[in-house]
Amino acid sequence: MTPADIARVGELLGRIPQGQFEIVVRTKSGDPVVLRNAPFLDDGTPMPTRYWLLGEHETVIVGRLEASGGVNQAEADIGPIALEETHNRYAAERDAAIDPAHTGPRPFGGVGGTRIGVKCLHAHFGWWLAVGDDPVGQWVADKLLISRDDYVVANIMPTRPVFTSPVAAIDIGTNSTNLLIVDPQGNEIVREVNVTRLGKGVAASGLLDDNAIAATVQQLAIYASLLQQHNVETFRVTATEACRRASNANTFLDQAETVLGKRPEIISGVLEGQLAFRGALSKLEPHDGITIVVDIGGGSTEVMIGQGNSLQHTSSFPVGAVVLSETELHRDPPKPEELTNAIGLVTDFMDDLVREQPQVLEATRVVGVAGTIVTIAAVELGIARFDPVALHGMTLTRDAAEDVFRTLATESLNDRKSNPGLPAERADVIVGGCCALVGIMRRLRLPSITVSVHNLLDGVVQHILDPQ
Repeated sequence: MTPADIARVGELLGRIPQGQFEIVVRTKSGDPVVLRNAPFLDDGTPMPTRYWLLGEHETVIVGRLEASGGVNQAEADIGPIALEETHNRYAAERDAAIDPAHTGPRPFGGVGGTRIGVKCLHAHFGWWLAVGDDPVGQWVADKLLISRDDYVVANIMPTRPVFTSPVAAIDIGTNSTNLLIVDPQGNEIVREVNVTRLGKGVAASGLLDDNAIAATVQQLAIYASLLQQHNVETFRVTATEACRRASNANTFLDQAETVLGKRPEIISGVLEGQLAFRGALSKLEPHDGITIVVDIGGGSTEVMIGQGNSLQHTSSFPVGAVVLSETELHRDPPKPEELTNAIGLVTDFMDDLVREQPQVLEATRVVGVAGTIVTIAAVELGIARFDPVALHGMTLTRDAAEDVFRTLATESLNDRKSNPGLPAERADVIVGGCCALVGIMRRLRLPSITVSVHNLLDGVVQHILDPQ
């Protein structure tokens, strides 16, 4: 940073800076736009605002958006759960830059020094320009038709938070409710996968079933005990397609919050895909080509496209093992025309993906995650008990997937329950999951996929430990 930079920053601020800072976003011509501040001023005063917007043009247009009611509108559009998570990420990144031995006053709050809601669009937009991980900043950018590509953004690495106790993630899916606890270095301590079928019937009714809510809350109570047992202080709870669809999701969220002490966050399909992508690749060797990650859940399917381990695009489709089973497969075993319709529905979504993202056909690595794909792989291997060593990194060919599909689709439910590798609680929806996988592999012309037993949960805990 040159003396001219420091002088220009003083000019834009209207005062001489009282603490250490760096310029992390500039205009194409080099003018400062965003500062990243130290957590304390030179005199030791806490500085809650880590990222400060000072661009000459940007402060004016964002101010106009605020004056037109933008703060209230952004708060309503983003919602309290996503805002809470945003503030927590901001605070964690700032606090990680503080010496662990510091005992005096500390900065508090999240973006703009607040813990709830939206205080200042400028602060959110500045953080988004610098880092790109702020839904309010993205909202502002969308309103103002601004792209981060319009700026020169420094390649900053957020300071990794320091944890001294385990962290955890709970994912509440349409079919299963899952828990992962890891130590501060990311080593697995506990992993639990339990079918609770929260999304039973929601595709048809648009409502979460009372019995399904009760079963899921009961499982969450068990997880709450495990969190306490392992001294987990930091954890994140996500909910996916079933809660996205259900008009009575808040009834469930209220009960879940009571037993967990934290309200589950209903994440978008795109965010679900982003986290699953990171988790899926976490224990695989790096790859230089185009990588696709396929995540077939109970209520939705996500397809992520990346270059190597860098995510470039996420698509989410409202079809999964439970949804296809409930909406398309009505006989036991299913009729051929029912199977054709289910596969055709998936193929239609893949047609849309190919039109919008033709590079999906050029993948040099395809990774599959989540219960459906792992279960199909286990059936192919004929293993009666879940074996992550045997399953992780396994190559599942399209011929093998088609063979498992033909076998399971022509068996009755009772026969499927005795199939090695197929947990009884998944037997009623696995054919729907097979339809999803076969439809994807056929349309995208995938000769094989690599199975990963690491998934959304792993992506969430990694994001907690390292928010970059």
